[in-house]
Amino acid sequence: MAEDSELWDVICDGPYVPTKKVGDPTVTMPKTRKEYDDANRKAVEKNFRAKKILVCGIGPDEYNRISACQSAKEIWEALETTHEGTTQVKQSKIDMLTTEYELFRIKHDESIQDMRTRFTSIINELHSLGDIFPRN
Repeated sequence: MAEDSELWDVICDGPYVPTKKVGDPTVTMPKTRKEYDDANRKAVEKNFRAKKILVCGIGPDEYNRISACQSAKEIWEALETTHEGTTQVKQSKIDMLTTEYELFRIKHDESIQDMRTRFTSIINELHSLGDIFPRN
């Protein structure tokens, strides 16, 4: 469970970059791969594992969108933008669905089950975009 959490941290925060302090005045700079110790290698490896998990969960079309990404965070952000859109697109979707929700009526020749399915679909889409309506 802890490893899952650490992998999610790599996806959200970006990969770990081992650094060293050099010179006077002291300057922090990235280590070369030859300078990594075991702890550095384990930490850097988490990005590769996170990338592998993300890549294994997508199809060939999605892979073409993320193939140039260097980190798990870049992959996640590319997929997030592709599927959710930018903040403006997301807000536009929320506004459109909210209007649909507020104007919701049963259609002529629509069964109760079809109406409920359509209503549930609107609510679920709003929920997935982060806009939650209370149950009542």
